[in-house]
Amino acid sequence: RETQAIPVIMVTGRVEEGDKVLGFEMGADDYVTKPFSPRELVGRVRAVARRGRASEDTAGQPLRAGDLEIDRHRFEVTMRGRPVELTRKEFDLLAALVATPGRVFGREELLDQVWGQDGFVEPRTVDVHVARLRAKFIAARAPEPGIETVRGVGYRFREPA
Repeated sequence: RETQAIPVIMVTGRVEEGDKVLGFEMGADDYVTKPFSPRELVGRVRAVARRGRASEDTAGQPLRAGDLEIDRHRFEVTMRGRPVELTRKEFDLLAALVATPGRVFGREELLDQVWGQDGFVEPRTVDVHVARLRAKFIAARAPEPGIETVRGVGYRFREPA
């Protein structure tokens, strides 16, 4: 997805879990299946817009951890000076982890913090996004950030020594 800051809501008749996961992998912020009510769609649009504004409000000084820099105001991530292109959800997920190094986040907590409570998102979506984050750092020829899997619990960011 090239337009990182623009929220995307997929509206589709495909209801299988695999289709939904694929939609999120492609960068969707929410996924609505037919049939749906117009009120539900309006509510989801407002929720996605609200989450976008909330992340803008918390944007301040760049987050830094070793050679990793996350500029929340400009929506840019660099590792050792190399830019790493991320979707909005990947960016928010990385920023949430880096903001509190060493803290273990459960999948549900990350879902609430990054995706919000307005909509149904599978907990494994977090795993998919973490895998995509790691792959994007490799693709950018940048060292992978210190995102560690805590087996059976979730994830944490380990600050470089």
